[in-house]
Amino acid sequence: MTSEPDLQPTAPDGDLETATVPEDAALPETTTDPEDAAGLPGAGRRRGPLRAGERVQLTDSKGRLYTVLLTVDGYFQSQRGSFRHTELIGRPEGTVLTTATGHELLALRPLLSDYVLSMPRGAAVVYPKDAGQIVQMGDIFPGATVVEAGVGSGALSMSLLSAVGERGHLISVERREDFADIAIGNVESWFGGPHPAWEVRTGDLADVLPDAVEPGSVDRMVLDMLAPWENLAVAADALTPGGVLTAYVATTTQLSRFVEDLRATEQFTEPQAWESMVRTWHVQGLAVRPDHRMIGHTGFLVTTRRLAPGHVPPQRTRRPAKGAYPADGEWSPVDVGERAVSDKKIRRVRRDIHRRAEMEQTGMASQPGPTAQPGSPSQPSQPSAATPDEA
Repeated sequence: MTSEPDLQPTAPDGDLETATVPEDAALPETTTDPEDAAGLPGAGRRRGPLRAGERVQLTDSKGRLYTVLLTVDGYFQSQRGSFRHTELIGRPEGTVLTTATGHELLALRPLLSDYVLSMPRGAAVVYPKDAGQIVQMGDIFPGATVVEAGVGSGALSMSLLSAVGERGHLISVERREDFADIAIGNVESWFGGPHPAWEVRTGDLADVLPDAVEPGSVDRMVLDMLAPWENLAVAADALTPGGVLTAYVATTTQLSRFVEDLRATEQFTEPQAWESMVRTWHVQGLAVRPDHRMIGHTGFLVTTRRLAPGHVPPQRTRRPAKGAYPADGEWSPVDVGERAVSDKKIRRVRRDIHRRAEMEQTGMASQPGPTAQPGSPSQPSQPSAATPDEA
């Protein structure tokens, strides 16, 4: 499974003078949107003028993207020029800002597909192309009860929550507490707070799920883990007859092991396995050709459905290829594609997540020192040049 480089909100550049909060600077808006109050998290944050404490995606004339967290005392610096965040705060989405160097920057709120590729992460994220297929082919519907095993950095959780809505129920189970903490920070940042349909539990799925749901009460289940075949029994107990089980695996060895173990249970329909690849195209007049880069293999998807208790699937009449079933053996973590994530990286990402949450709440990039007087402007940290997103 491929992963993207970590991208942080861009900071000011050191060549500019020290930033202070202007007297007429716009303050963060705290008015609650009526739809937010009605239980639609994040709806108000995705409409109206740009506000302090929310992110904006800037696009330059060459198509490079920059993700910025707007703050009252922040400013942006890149090779395309600089500007203070207050020049965007209060302006409508879709504004084209001209910098002092004459370059134009388009400001839009990032889409969910943009956000998941630029947010802090500890584990590799499920790409938008795969998340869309999981929602569609897994038939995630509004009001459904869905179990997600393997939260990672929360990328898939956001797509599932958008699909089930505020009246659904998503139970996300993650073995690592630090990964769960990163995922919660990312999801709450996107929706503007806790989602009413989301429940996060830490531990092994086999231990957590029997206490979390009643047998036969789960509509859909998504397994994004190294060894999903180890949880087929608990998945069969939790799923309602006809419920859809979706697995996301990275390697062919994982795919083979999961499908064969799935068939051996005789509790599910014949699985369907596939992968998707996305190739964008360059279109300019008569110059129409595929781009040189594409999103190739990220993972394999497998879907199957729960049979009614006491029933077995019809026997398949195909003959397997000779040597298709080697002798059983133990599978090492390397065999299933496990990749270690350093503790140092996880600690850094968790710090960034909590720091970003403070900036979103206060709309300020700087923190006042211990000797700061009430009403005095706070000083920002040492600025650095912005770098474009690498999607």
